[in-house]
Amino acid sequence: MRGTPGVRPSKARLPPAYAAAVRRSVRVTLAATVGFYLFLYGFDSPVAATYALFAAVAMAGLSHIPGTGRQRAATLLPVVPACWVLITIGTYLSVRTWSAALGMLVVGFVLAFMAVGGPRPAGAAPGLQLMYILPSFPPYVPETLGERLVGATVGLALLILAEAFLLPDRVPGVPYRELAARAADRAGRCAGELASAPYTLGDTALRAVRELSGGLRSSRVPEAERPAGPGVRARALAHTGLAARTLLGRLASLPPPPGGPAETGTWPDVLRAVRDTCLETASLLRGRESAGAARSRLQEARQALSEGAEPGATPAGLRRHAAVLEVADAALAMATAAEIAVRGRAAPAPAPGRFWYARMRAPQLWWRRLSGHAGQRSVFFQNAVRIALALAAARTIAGLDTLPHGFWMLLATLTMTRTTARETRSTVRAALTGTLVGAVVVAALLALTGTDTAVYAAALPPLMLVAFTLGPVKGVGWAQAMFTMVVALVFAQLAPATWRLAEFRLLDVLAGSAVGAVFGLLAWPKGAHDELRRSVATMLRSAAETVVATTSQLASGGTRAPVATSPGHRSLQHALIMAESAYAQYRSEPKALDTPNDPRDWQAALLSGHHTLWGADRLLVPPEPTVVPPLPPEPAEAVTRIGDRVAAGMLLVSARLDPVGDTPGTPAAVGARDFADFAVEPPGAPRPYYAAVEWLESLMTDVERITGTHK
Repeated sequence: MRGTPGVRPSKARLPPAYAAAVRRSVRVTLAATVGFYLFLYGFDSPVAATYALFAAVAMAGLSHIPGTGRQRAATLLPVVPACWVLITIGTYLSVRTWSAALGMLVVGFVLAFMAVGGPRPAGAAPGLQLMYILPSFPPYVPETLGERLVGATVGLALLILAEAFLLPDRVPGVPYRELAARAADRAGRCAGELASAPYTLGDTALRAVRELSGGLRSSRVPEAERPAGPGVRARALAHTGLAARTLLGRLASLPPPPGGPAETGTWPDVLRAVRDTCLETASLLRGRESAGAARSRLQEARQALSEGAEPGATPAGLRRHAAVLEVADAALAMATAAEIAVRGRAAPAPAPGRFWYARMRAPQLWWRRLSGHAGQRSVFFQNAVRIALALAAARTIAGLDTLPHGFWMLLATLTMTRTTARETRSTVRAALTGTLVGAVVVAALLALTGTDTAVYAAALPPLMLVAFTLGPVKGVGWAQAMFTMVVALVFAQLAPATWRLAEFRLLDVLAGSAVGAVFGLLAWPKGAHDELRRSVATMLRSAAETVVATTSQLASGGTRAPVATSPGHRSLQHALIMAESAYAQYRSEPKALDTPNDPRDWQAALLSGHHTLWGADRLLVPPEPTVVPPLPPEPAEAVTRIGDRVAAGMLLVSARLDPVGDTPGTPAAVGARDFADFAVEPPGAPRPYYAAVEWLESLMTDVERITGTHK
């Protein structure tokens, strides 16, 4: 049939998922088979051939390191010495079952726990586990350690070269620095609009603000671009994004001058300084040099606004004054964090408190990240314990029963164990079905072909190409079926094989799946669902304590010193870290166990923790020692009452989230709409009162967003 005249037929293209899988399949197949054939048929070294093939398969097929090929190659470079250590340990501990199992317990926990370092260490962990599993089985032949190390090194080197230079990947998404730069650029334009009549943002600007703010959410950022690592630059970049979201929100809700253009005061100067600082920050994030002149002007304008006397200012004017100060603080935080993100420890020393990490070295930051998660309430700790116990149990069973090819059992345990019992069950069911189909095909192939290794050698590369293309796209059932055929062709070349090789593969996968299912059921079977609810509830309780302490100290006045943080900062920050890690895992699980239309805004819950920390520090931590007078009686009573109301709202939401079985059965109103004290204007109320009320009202808005009641 002829096409329509004048219309060129479109070229058929692979779907993006298949195209990416094909590129990765070509790389891993080339690296694995070149090393395998080189050592097996070129140097007659089956040991080195085995390790060359499985090193490439482990780090490209089993691991899921995010990013482009070149990004993965950069991640794999430091992995090479780690593989040497793991192969050496596994070789010497394989002398006894108990030593191999104990080593599996320790190695399994350490490698799984390294997921606290971000997506790349987490993605490399399964492949590194295999680098210990493979040599930890008999025969105990430490004299072959050299061959093992050479084979693994060549396999990894070939994989790194293939990832770096063969079939380059398209960039998966916009880099996070560029996303933050766009948000800063938009914030600058919004501040410029708000500095002149009509002192409000139009609908187009508000839509852009919402879009850019939402684009900085971790759930909308490609995994390879998320600033999730413990280092200075990664922490600062995450801080930049959070400050940018806060700044955009503050600008979007900034009220116009109460008296119109005639009563703008010094606010336009501050907003213009915010505009210049935002544009300067966007330029810095895009790689252009910046002297920080705009930020210095903003600091001066902010200080002048904070200290300037405005006799006779109306309550509405004081409210706007407090709102503009919050805008300035958010812009300064964003600019400071961006400079640290770009320049690292070479950036000028910031004020203590928010940027506590700016002068710390990498080992210190790693230690803080690891020690912060060393407890049963951390989902990273839970996952590490779960996988370590499952692998140690599988290694013990394989050793006691002397299963042929017992490492297949551990490989099945490693790949089948999931963070939830339900997900583990569905994974095991699909995997066993796929393995059974693959075993039947393998048994028939081995029975028909016999010991003709030339057939297996010719069939292995195309089969690997298909296996590593369909497996990632079609799911675990296809992956297990194809991988069963791949390992059969590999081992049929290493030693004479019969159809029973397929039987051993099926039995090992069945045993490994059973171990994974048991530990998935016994160890935190609901995954991050309950832990997210519990950790957010704990964070909200800590935030409520901080709110009460802050309003109490604000009302009573007293001596203020420029300490690093406000009271309760450290405990709230730790609770916030636990909640953020639980949320990250919750997002990674295929199906949430909540109702499909869950109205809770978990991002709002996390932002409420950050807003509590920042507001408390802003209100209670001065830049230099000072004596703060107490608030007059009426403002003191009002701010205390409002603080108690906000804390009560946080505690009520906390009780409704905490999965302990005694939560309130009937939802109660937690919002500010029915609480008139937010609009109270006590006579003689000074600026600190309105600054506190502005902060407390924004916290109540966060609480409303958590429950889905914010309009």
